[in-house]
This record gives sequence, C-alpha cells and structure tokens, in this order.
Amino acid sequence: MTILIENIKQLVLTEEKPRKFVKGKAMADLNSIADAWLLIRQGKIADFGRMKELDKSDVLFETEDVKVLDATGKLVFPSFVDSHTHLVYPASREIEYVDKIKGLSYEEIARRGGGILNTARKMQEISEDELYEQAMQRLNEIISLGTGAVEIKSGYGLSTESELKMLRVIKRLKQDSPLTIRANFLGAHAVPAEYKGRQTEYVDKVISEMLPQVAEEGLADFVDVFCDKGFFTIKDTERILEAGQKYGLRGKIHANELDYSGGIQAGVKFNALSVDHLEYTGDAEIEALLASETMPTILPGAAFFLGMVYAPARKMIDAGLPVAMASDFNPGSAPSGNMQFILSMASIAYRLLPEEALYATTLNTAYAMGISDVLGSIARGKIANVFITKPIPTLEFMPYAFGSNKVETVILNGQVVHTEKC
Repeated sequence: MTILIENIKQLVLTEEKPRKFVKGKAMADLNSIADAWLLIRQGKIADFGRMKELDKSDVLFETEDVKVLDATGKLVFPSFVDSHTHLVYPASREIEYVDKIKGLSYEEIARRGGGILNTARKMQEISEDELYEQAMQRLNEIISLGTGAVEIKSGYGLSTESELKMLRVIKRLKQDSPLTIRANFLGAHAVPAEYKGRQTEYVDKVISEMLPQVAEEGLADFVDVFCDKGFFTIKDTERILEAGQKYGLRGKIHANELDYSGGIQAGVKFNALSVDHLEYTGDAEIEALLASETMPTILPGAAFFLGMVYAPARKMIDAGLPVAMASDFNPGSAPSGNMQFILSMASIAYRLLPEEALYATTLNTAYAMGISDVLGSIARGKIANVFITKPIPTLEFMPYAFGSNKVETVILNGQVVHTEKC
C-alpha cells in the first residue's frame, strides 16, 4: 500500500542523514518541516517535503493504489519506541500499591515475599494462552497511545519452565502484533525464595540451564540482570553477561535504581546496549558512560510511582551524554505503558526541553533496542512507524497536555492500524 499524508501542520524529527542516536546539546536541535507531506510506500518512508514543493506526478506512480490522508491542523511524529517493559505478566499488584501508600518501601515489600516473587508465583499458575491474550490487550493499548516498537523482558518466571513460557509468549507476540518487538531474557530479575541464601547457585542455574535453552530456541535478543542493592551483585552480573555473550546475546542492565550499585560501570565494561533506571548516578557513572556506547535509559514511571529520587537527566545531557526514557510497564512499579506520559514526565520532572524529551522517547530508545537504523525518526528508507495527532497547536503541546491522548491515527509498517476520531 502507498499512503500520502498531505497538509501536515508539522512533520517532526526529520533526518536527511540518519543518526544512531543524539547526545548532549544536539538533543535540543530538532529538525521539523512545517506545511509538509509524507509518502509511505511498501512499508517504508519513501519521501517527504514541503507542500509547496509537492508534485504528485513526480512522486506517485500512475498504477499505484494510493490512500491519501489529510493532516490539516495535525502533526506527524515518528512512533514512540519503548525500550524497557515487563508487559507480559499474569496479574496486577494493586494491593502492594496500598502497602506503598502505608509507607512500606519497595525493598520491604520484596522481603515479605511480595514484588517480583509475588508475580513469579502467579506466573507458574497461568496458562501460556491466557498470558498471551492479556499481553496482546496491553500491546493494543500502547499502539493506540503512539508506541510503534517495544522491548519485552522475561523475569517473572524465575524457573526454567516459567522463563521459557514467558519468552515463548513474547515470540508469539512478535509474530502476531504489528509492533516491532524485541525479547530480553531476564532470568536474574530476583532470587527465588527457594534459593534464599544460595544466590550463587541460582546464578549458576541461569547460566548453565536457562541460557542454553533460551539460545537453542532463539527466544531472546538480549540478556539482562537486576544489578542493585538487595538483588544481584557485580560478580553475578558480570558472570551472566559474559555467558550471554557466548550465545550472541548483548547485555542490558537494571542498574542503580536503589543505590550506587556499580551496575553502570559493569554495563560499560561489558559493552551493554543500555543501562536502565539510574536514579543513583554520580560523576563517576557519568564519566564511565561518556567513554562508552552504552545508552543511559531512565524510567520516569517507576520513579514517579515509587516516590523515588529522579535520575539526574539534566546533568547527564549537559555533560554530553545521550539519554533515553522508557515506560518500565510492569505490574509492581510502573503499571502504565503510556509513552505520552513518559514524554511529559521528561519535561515536567526531569526538566528536558520538549525537543530533548522527544529524542529520549524515539531515536535514543530505538538505539537502546538496537533498531535506530530502521526506526526512531522520519528518514527515507526507515520503517514507516508514525502517528498523526489530533488537531493540536504545537509540538510543545505534546508534553504539555499530559492527561489526554493526542494520537488520532497510527501507522505501523506502512499500514493504518488504529484511528481514533476526535
């Protein structure tokens, strides 16, 4: 199918020479085209430009079946890329939310058998089909909110059987959803209750039993570890990342959410694609990241929901780093996959300019998923994952109006997959 979008009020984040990511001061420099058109052909972005320069006979073939969309008063954006989610899960955890209101910390709830261990117990009981159906509903919801690509982690299994079940569900979602999906094996998300006091033995199991089966079935694109206070140590993390490399799985790390864990430095050492959370990031961590190709990824939804300190995003960008921001969609600490809210949080809580916030939720998150060569910006030859807004006044309105859905039409892989009329 060929789609021509005409009369676009503003075509946002266009690139003539596509970049892998954007860092430092460059994140405030966003190229857009006013009064624009966008041509999509065979699932890819074919061309774009200003309306006054559009010659339809020059860009369209006479034999083409062309769908023309009028975007008068509307903006067109590259779809959000959500590089950190746990959206395959068996049940919500709103009772723990009440415990948080009463003053219990994330760590206290975990020590009582709640948190990740709570979800892991329910994961053993749910069928693969039911897990798939629930996850597909969540995927459809985030599509309607403008997300076009998502990384989904395992980690609620904590046994070989349940971890494989989660990853097989993610594989089915890859096949059936129009979203671009990447799978991340997170067997080291928490230490199972039966391994309490025997953490090294559980790490041995992740390495010698889980990883080989994950690799044999081709179920994961990445390997991840929760390297933080009360969870997995630097030594554990390095062992798992090194084992993952032997199977061609690049590392990603949950790091420095609860304390200065050394997880950022471990990620840099093993050339992790991203280190995520980063509430506790100081000068030493920033220096390590500056010398790396690892994407620092902040998860505003989790910090907001848990009432934690916010990662120093402004300091990181001012130091010359790139920053990505993802939803962390999960039942315990971030029960929302709304990337429009993350875009708003970037500006409201982290003091990013709207332009910086947009890079953080599109191109830089695409890099954190290893897909910035094909997604994350409006560039010729990239996959046509874009959304058309409802009539809005400016680009700045997107983070400003944090409580409403500004997305009207979603196009994924060059196909209209969702339309919501005003």
